[in-house]
Amino acid sequence: MATVNIPRLDLNDYIKGTEAQRKAFSDGIGKAFNETGFVTITNHGMSKELMAELYVEVKKLFDLEEQTKKKYEIVELAGQRGYTSKGREKAKDSNTPDLKEFWQVGQFVEDEVMSKEEYPDNILVDELPRFNEITKEIFKKLEYSGTHILRAIAVYLQLDEFYFDAKIKNGNSILRGIHYFPINDPDSLAPDAVRAGAHEDINLITLLIGASADGLEVLTRDGDWYPIKAQADDIVVNVGDMLQRLTNNKLKSTTHRVVNPPRELMGTSRYSVPFFLHPRSEMSLACLDSCINNENPKAYDDYTAGQYLDERLREIGLKK
Repeated sequence: MATVNIPRLDLNDYIKGTEAQRKAFSDGIGKAFNETGFVTITNHGMSKELMAELYVEVKKLFDLEEQTKKKYEIVELAGQRGYTSKGREKAKDSNTPDLKEFWQVGQFVEDEVMSKEEYPDNILVDELPRFNEITKEIFKKLEYSGTHILRAIAVYLQLDEFYFDAKIKNGNSILRGIHYFPINDPDSLAPDAVRAGAHEDINLITLLIGASADGLEVLTRDGDWYPIKAQADDIVVNVGDMLQRLTNNKLKSTTHRVVNPPRELMGTSRYSVPFFLHPRSEMSLACLDSCINNENPKAYDDYTAGQYLDERLREIGLKK
C-alpha cells in the first residue's frame, strides 16, 4: 500500500507562531490538501475532557427511546436540524442507505437577522440540557479553529489571508453527531450496506472530533483504501467539494468511507462528531482565476454555495 501524506500540524503554530512557523503551517496544510485532502490537527482549542464529555452526551442522546428521538425529527428540514432516523441518508451514487442515525446542530445567528427558511432555529433536547450547551460550545470552538485553518489555506493559495472570513461568518455550518448503530443480524444486510458509503463532503472543510472506534478510510490516488487514525486528542480535517470547486481541483476533496467492523464487533456502536464548515449561501464557488491555466482548464460551472448545497442534499436523499 502506498504511503499517504497525512501530517500532524499544530494550529498554535499558525495562530500564535512566528512568521516562519505560520508559513510552515500554511505550506504543510496546503501540500497535504493538494495531495490527499486530509491532515490531523493538534492544539485546536478543545480540551480532551471537553471532547470526552461531548461523546458522553452524544451517547445519551442516541440512547433515548426511539419514540423520544422521533419527536425531534422534522422531515421538511431535510436533516439540517435535529434528529434524522435510520435509513434516510445514502452516499451520492448509492441506492442503499447508510447504517446510521444522526443529529444536526446549525448556525447560532446572534448579530444579524437571517431567513428562518435558510436558518431554522436549532432544536433543543428537553431531556438533555447539557447536550444543548456542549454542542453549542463545541460548534463555536470548531468554527473558530476552522476560520484560522481557512486563513492558512488562503495564504497557501496566495489570496488575502482573510479572504474567507466574511464568506463564512454566519455561514451554513453544521455540527453532526452520528451513531453507527449495532448490527445484530449481519446476514440480513444488503450486500452493499455499510456504515457510511464512499463519498466526498459537500462543504469547504470538515473538522472531525475523533471517533469511538476505527473505521474511517480514505481512497488514495493509487486506488487503495487507507485507514485514518488520529491521536486521541487530535482532530482530523479534510477538504470538501466546495473548496475543491473553488480551487479548480488544486485542493482535493478526497473520497472517504466508514467501513463495517469485523463480524465479531458488528453488535457494537460507533459514534462520531464532524463539523461541516459551510460558507454563506451567496458565496460564489466559481473557480479562482489563479487556479485556471492551460494545463488545468476550468473544470466546473459557476455555482453559488447555496445552489450547490441544495443540489447535493437532493442527491443524498435528504431533500425531495
